[in-house]
Amino acid sequence: MSALQEFELEAEPDGYHSGLVRAAEAGMHYRYRLASGAFPDPASRFQPQGPHGPSRIVDSTGFRWTDQTWHGVSRRGQILYELHIGTFTPEGTFAAAVEKLQYLRDLGVTLIEVMPVSDFPGRFGWGYDGVNLYAPTRLYGEPDDFRRFVDRAHALGVGVLLDVVYNHFGPDGNYAGQFAPQYFSKRYHNLWNDPLNFDDEHSAPVREFFIENAAYWIAEFHLDGLRLDATQQIFDRSEDHLVGAVTRRAREAAAGRGIYVASENEAQETRHVRPLERGGCGVDALWNDDFHHAAIVALTGRREAYCRDYQGSPQEFVSAAKWGFLYQGQWCSWRKQRRGSPALDTQPDNFVAFLQNHDQIANTMWGQRVHRLTSPGRFRAMTAWLLLGPETPMLFQGQEFATSKPFLYFADHGPELANAVRTGRLEFRKLFSSAMGPMADPESEETFRACVLDWEEMSKNDWVLRLHRDLIALRQADALIGKAVRGSYDGAALSESAFLLRYFGAEDDRLLAVNLGGEFSCDSTPEPLLAPPDGCAWKLRWSSEDVAYQGSGVAPIEEDGRWTIPAEAAVFLVAAHGVPPPGG
Repeated sequence: MSALQEFELEAEPDGYHSGLVRAAEAGMHYRYRLASGAFPDPASRFQPQGPHGPSRIVDSTGFRWTDQTWHGVSRRGQILYELHIGTFTPEGTFAAAVEKLQYLRDLGVTLIEVMPVSDFPGRFGWGYDGVNLYAPTRLYGEPDDFRRFVDRAHALGVGVLLDVVYNHFGPDGNYAGQFAPQYFSKRYHNLWNDPLNFDDEHSAPVREFFIENAAYWIAEFHLDGLRLDATQQIFDRSEDHLVGAVTRRAREAAAGRGIYVASENEAQETRHVRPLERGGCGVDALWNDDFHHAAIVALTGRREAYCRDYQGSPQEFVSAAKWGFLYQGQWCSWRKQRRGSPALDTQPDNFVAFLQNHDQIANTMWGQRVHRLTSPGRFRAMTAWLLLGPETPMLFQGQEFATSKPFLYFADHGPELANAVRTGRLEFRKLFSSAMGPMADPESEETFRACVLDWEEMSKNDWVLRLHRDLIALRQADALIGKAVRGSYDGAALSESAFLLRYFGAEDDRLLAVNLGGEFSCDSTPEPLLAPPDGCAWKLRWSSEDVAYQGSGVAPIEEDGRWTIPAEAAVFLVAAHGVPPPGG
């Protein structure tokens, strides 16, 4: 072991200190010695012993990229797939995840959304308590392992999006306050930890730290964009809101490559997706919780907690398809306040729709997957609505083969913090009347291990995988779905359980019909959207009742003027030219 060396840094204006250490080279470890002790670098590129250990010097230019012809991604036409590196494979590493990239490409995924990888304390966790925002966690491998993951994805034609947390630091291992107490604000209240100072005195260096972090991931790891976590907890009253500043800087760092920025915003502030010149933040898309909540009520009948204000009705699904958010400023009884802001001027791909994500699964308290909470028929039908709908669809790891593995909340904290986490989860659980019985201990390694995907289930549930592959392939091959804009489609409710969406082409319209109840059958159909284009008839192209998906078999949808949609099923029809309509 080499002898410890110390180098004095010279003071600069505004509290900064700097110095040139000629002996420094990649692989060396270092700390900063302050009056209060020696601490790791807040902007460390790697923490081999975790957040409490020394920082390591990393040569960010040493990796040999092979993606020189990769031009990035755009907002349109994406199929998102959210994954957690630690549970995606049994090994829980970047290197192991690389081996699954070909599978994701074959599934039809175009953009992988990786849950946070910034280093955090403990042996396992979700990553939202990160404290070293520039350091990929040692739990998943070396920094170059993450670069290799991205490089291989690009070789396969798949983009990579990183989930970043700019609303708080984790409570354990955060030493930013030792360097400058001005990192934190007293003006606001944050749900998780001390709020960050983005708009008060001395906020400029704090803003720079986070804005440049966004640029760092894009430039040095060739990432294709960011998912901004819980932006409603980013408190900033300045004219240049941090979300807009981060998005703008990330695009600059891409140096001509196309990138994709998504925002999670519980308040449903649609200004995030409006252009900067219109007072927006320039983000590509917002997560659509309204879609999820309505779907959960329709699939399970559970109107509890934040799903209380939804009916799971056909009109909700039609409205979400047409206008994005369901709540655009109306009163919301669950929150006891108005929710959302106008979104009538947005586009469908300004929204990310999903049936599952990390939060929503874990919030069932048992981490149950959607297919275990509903019938196979409804699961197939709602999957079709998700993947053939106009909004950008997102899957969560294992959803595509109906994994039996839950996704629970897990974190490895010290005793005091662990008890606080348990108490908090138990209190939150009381909001869900269906959550009975013992709760999985979030601090237990057993809870973490229970969430690791079992890839052998792919063959056991091959019909579910086929369902997803076929629907994604249908979406990507269709000339209308992926290019849908407001006004190019419309929808209608047919009954208390049946609804439809019609995409308008030149003469080749598409019709997606979903029925979540008993068989829908009628002789007279006074709904204009059911009428085929002139000189055409509807031709069945896809049915969720196909025996390949363990359905009961495909039957005619329109026969002798009578429409029949099977119980708990979805059908996709195209307008066939030169065929007179029934009775014509």
